[in-house]
Amino acid sequence: MAIENLHNFLHDFFIANQCTIKENSPGKLSIQLTDKMDEYIMNRPFYWQYIKKIGQKGEPGSITFLTDPSLEEQGAEIIHFGSPLLQQIFRMLKTQGESVRLYQQLNVQQQTALIPWLILNIKISYIGKQKREEIKSIGIHMINGAMIDNMMDTIKQFSWHTTIPDYCYNLSPLIRLNNSYQRIVHYLETDLLNKQHDWAIESWQFMQEEKKLLDYFYQSDTGDQLIHYEKEAAAIEELYQPSIAIDIINGGIFHISQPTSGEILQGNR
Repeated sequence: MAIENLHNFLHDFFIANQCTIKENSPGKLSIQLTDKMDEYIMNRPFYWQYIKKIGQKGEPGSITFLTDPSLEEQGAEIIHFGSPLLQQIFRMLKTQGESVRLYQQLNVQQQTALIPWLILNIKISYIGKQKREEIKSIGIHMINGAMIDNMMDTIKQFSWHTTIPDYCYNLSPLIRLNNSYQRIVHYLETDLLNKQHDWAIESWQFMQEEKKLLDYFYQSDTGDQLIHYEKEAAAIEELYQPSIAIDIINGGIFHISQPTSGEILQGNR
């Protein structure tokens, strides 16, 4: 699930940044980069500085990602949720595209209503003995409160623009932006609370075993060693105490003409 989720995320990210997908197969994604994306992720600052200085057109490179760790290919980049390159992409999204307002592009000759949806792309981090991350994209209908999972997949076939198309008009949201945001976060928190987290139990038990071992080594020490004991105990808790973090990667309000299909998380409210 995580690998498939990451693969789709990368595909959508590069498409959104005007890159060309050369190959999209299970576990493998080859991309022809734009000048901007090459400059940002390929670590060739001197090349682009030189090209800009002489006023010539640059030659952006291509990159192949392997999202399936069992695959091998010379020159390909194995990418996973802990990869520095992926974290770099997250930082780019956070600094350059935290929020957008987009309108579905339509060629209509009659008055057509556009429905506002708040869509959030969210990273969930499971922190403990084994660390894991997943990305979710959730949209909420800002009139009736219905929520849909994998929202970016649902709307990726649409064309978008920053201005409203001719003959279209916006419906005013009945659910305010802050309330829509809180509903999505509340859904995620409730969903996480209702899940069985065996990884957290395992991490907690491992942490207790490490603490018992630490107690054994320090049981005969004098009070002078107390400060070292407390530091090591705190380090064990920092490493193994299970927790879950929810981070918003980016989001936006998307004005859409028709009700979208997808997995309904919550019905009309």
